Amino acid sequence: MRYSSQVKPISYLKANAAEVLTRLAEQREPMVITQNGEAKAVLQDIASFEETQETLALLKILALGNRDLAAGKVKPVSDVVARLRAK
Repeated sequence: MRYSSQVKPISYLKANAAEVLTRLAEQREPMVITQNGEAKAVLQDIASFEETQETLALLKILALGNRDLAAGKVKPVSDVVARLRAK
């Protein structure tokens, strides 16, 4: 995804905040905000933010699982099923 078309100075954000929020929600593309010609922040709609956070959480779970697997912290599924049935 290219962000070059979604780069706006902070003065644009200040003058057009409501329009920016509407645009973010409709287009669901992040906007880069610059200050003194330098990228300083990224704005995105809340739905996209929540999706990103959920994706990151799932990736973290996968990474932790892979780490446990590499460390040998695993049990055969048959043992787990037997334990659950015993409860």
